[in-house]
Amino acid sequence: MVTPSRARAPPCTRAHQIGALALASIVFFFARSLDRPATCVYSPSPPTTSLFDHAGTLRWPERGYGSVLSLKIYVYDEREIDGLRALLRGRDGRISAESCFKGQWGTQVKIHQLMLKSKFRTLKKEEADLFFVPSYVKCVRMNGGLNDKEINQTYVKGDRTDKRDTSAFNTWKDIIIPGNVDDGMTNFMGSSIVQPIPLSKRKYLANFLGRAQGKVGRLQLAELAKQYPNKLESPELKLTGPDKLGRTEYFNHLRNAKFCVAPRGESSWTLRFYESFFVECVPVILSDKVELPFQNVIDYTQFSIKWPSTKIGPELLDYLQSIPDEVIHEMLAHGRLVRCLFVYAPETGPCSAMLGIMWELQRKVRRFHQSAETFWLHNGSIVNRDLVEFHNWRTPVPLP
Repeated sequence: MVTPSRARAPPCTRAHQIGALALASIVFFFARSLDRPATCVYSPSPPTTSLFDHAGTLRWPERGYGSVLSLKIYVYDEREIDGLRALLRGRDGRISAESCFKGQWGTQVKIHQLMLKSKFRTLKKEEADLFFVPSYVKCVRMNGGLNDKEINQTYVKGDRTDKRDTSAFNTWKDIIIPGNVDDGMTNFMGSSIVQPIPLSKRKYLANFLGRAQGKVGRLQLAELAKQYPNKLESPELKLTGPDKLGRTEYFNHLRNAKFCVAPRGESSWTLRFYESFFVECVPVILSDKVELPFQNVIDYTQFSIKWPSTKIGPELLDYLQSIPDEVIHEMLAHGRLVRCLFVYAPETGPCSAMLGIMWELQRKVRRFHQSAETFWLHNGSIVNRDLVEFHNWRTPVPLP
C-alpha cells in the first residue's frame, strides 16, 4: 500500500492513494512460475545462499535495488484521509487492531504496526519517497464492520480481486508480500506450536486442509481424497461448532504429510503455501495464475512444486509418490534457508518479510511521478487541480 512520489516535492495524489490502498488491502496475488511436469528429472541445485552474508544477514542483490537501503516512508494517520477510519475500525468504530492481528488479514495490521516503528519512517511528507495508507478492510468485513456494498463504494477504482478471476496486479506499482503465518509457528527462538516430524513417521503422502468454497480444484481434491484416503488427507474444515479444528490440531494435521497441497481460493493465493514451510512439508501449488513474493531473488523450484490445476487427479499423487525421500529432504533444506523471509518482524533483524518488502519498495522509488490529479509549474511546484501547492493540501484528503 505504498506508492512512489517525486523526489523533489512528492504529492499524495489519487493515483498514489489507489496504489497505496491496493497494497493496504493485502489481497495477495501470485505470478506464473515454471511448471514441474510429471516426467521431469530432478536435478539438485545449490541453495540460494548468496542471499545471506557470512553472518547470516540477508543481503539483497544490487541489481536494480542499490547497495544499501535508503528509504523515507510517510505513514498516514486515519484522520488525514476521509473515510480511512472506517477501513480501520468499521462504520461504528468497534473493530480493534488486536482483533485483526491473526488470520489471513493479520498482515494488514502487522505491516502497519511495523511501519510505525520503522527506522525508514518520516514525519515530513515533503521528504518522503513513498506513502503508506493503512487499511484493515478484510478483517473489518469479516467482523461485520463493513459490508461489500460499502467496501465497493470505497474501492470504486481499487482492486477487489477476491471477487473476480482477473488480477489488477501491476508490476510498475505493486509488490507481492507473504501471507501471515501464525506467530506461534514462526518463533524460532522459542518453542513453536508444533514441531516437524520425520518423513518416515508421516501418515500421508499429501494433504489439503481447507474449505471447498465451491471452487473446482478444491472439490476435486476432496473427491480425490475419498478415492485415495491412505494417500491424501482432506478433512472437511468447520468454522464453528465442536468439530472446528483448533490451531494446534490444524498444524498437527498439516505436518503429517510430505506434501502440502495449496489450491487457489477466492483469489490466486493461499495461506497454506506459507504455512507449509514451518511444518516442513513441500508445498504443491495448484493455482495457475499464482504470484509469489521476492521472485527476483528466490528460485521457488528449489523447494516447491507448481502443478497444473487442470490435472488434479491420480496422476498428481503418482508423481508425488515417485519423488524419493532424499530429494524431499533437500527441498525442505532449501525451504528452511528462505522461510525467514515469510516472517513479519522488524526490518532491523538479519532476515524478515519486512526487510524483503523494504528492498522491493526501494526498487519502486522513481525520480519523477505524475497522475491525472497532479500538476506542476515552471518553478517545480507540485499542485492539485485547484493550483494549491502540495505542502498546503488540507486534510482529510478524499479517498479515490
